[in-house]
Amino acid sequence: MGGGSTYTPELVDGFARLHDTLPIGELVLVDPAADRLDLVGGLARRIFAKQGHPGRITTTSDVEAGVADADAVLLQLRVGGQAARNQDETWPLECGCVGQETTGAGGLAKALRTVPVVLDIAERVRRANPDAWIIDFTNPVGIVTRALLRAGHRAVGLCNVAIGFQRKFAKLLEVAPADVHLDHVGLNHLTWETGVRLGGPGGEDVLPRLLAEHGDAIAGDLRLPRAVLDRLGVVPSYYLRYFYAHDEVVRELGTKPSRAAEVAVMERELLALYGDPALDEKPALLARRGGAFYSEAAVDLAAALLGDGGSPVQVVNTYNNGTLPFLADDAVIEVQARVGRSGATPLAVAELDPLYAGLVANVTAYEDLALEAALHGGRERVFRALLAHPLIGQFEYAEGLTDRLIAHNREHLAWA
Repeated sequence: MGGGSTYTPELVDGFARLHDTLPIGELVLVDPAADRLDLVGGLARRIFAKQGHPGRITTTSDVEAGVADADAVLLQLRVGGQAARNQDETWPLECGCVGQETTGAGGLAKALRTVPVVLDIAERVRRANPDAWIIDFTNPVGIVTRALLRAGHRAVGLCNVAIGFQRKFAKLLEVAPADVHLDHVGLNHLTWETGVRLGGPGGEDVLPRLLAEHGDAIAGDLRLPRAVLDRLGVVPSYYLRYFYAHDEVVRELGTKPSRAAEVAVMERELLALYGDPALDEKPALLARRGGAFYSEAAVDLAAALLGDGGSPVQVVNTYNNGTLPFLADDAVIEVQARVGRSGATPLAVAELDPLYAGLVANVTAYEDLALEAALHGGRERVFRALLAHPLIGQFEYAEGLTDRLIAHNREHLAWA
């Protein structure tokens, strides 16, 4: 779903390269944007052909036809496109709050637009093919995955932050990525690497060595001071910069074009490239689009869920079920989990430092309220979610952001 995305060739390239891990008979790209779908579908077929993949690629705008007989349905949607994302990244700045598509007020706006659409698609999947797995890569992944699970769908959420760290650390340690196991804990886009183990979950923790020998490089990638990592003794997700350096980020965002504006330019260039019948591989420009290693993570997760292969332990978004004892069982967390045909079961994690547990609990409370607003609508529910968010938390800010959110998203909010 969202097969007309300019990012789809990255996913297709992963399917083509990793055919032994996940054999595919047919890949169906579903998207309402027929013009984009034709361009992406054509390139996808050429990628498969160049790599000698025996599978068939079809395109359709019909959701029911697209999911019929599917083993897995991957969701990569952006309701409202880059235009809506651009708004998410700009109007919160008017109130002195970070403008970002998955965090803070912009993230709430995206959730409100996205959850009803995803649930409608999921119901169509259930009617057409109730045994299919739904793999959600649509942001905000935690909230969207919780909506799917709460509605009884066979769903697992996926993010590329963990696999990005795994590959980065493997390169620094000069080992194979498969040899690196992360003690990855938190919520989607609110996670910390509290350990980096060689050889498996019980292996030697080399995180102290990584920080000692490569702390400057890691801190540079995260755009955080090296001293912060040394004091914490963990590696936070780059999304934690919105929390740990909020005011600095707001000042930066006010001095340059939004990320959405940058991506919109890239997308126009990519679509022009995709229309070249001689192009039969993903172009180098696509690497700047974001989502590194997403294709490998998606293939690995789908293979494990379908029982065809894949890693038995992966970082996913799924129900807490007692893993973090300070959260409700039906909270959705992002941790290492054992994945197979029956779904994802989180592995036990060490007791979480109150420094991180407090923020996780706070953001989980916000996500509870955000989901209620997405499911039931209403200005007061939007206000309560914004007031609860730790990046907002002030009455005046929440009031101003509520008005702006509704004004900028009215066409996507049935209740507004």
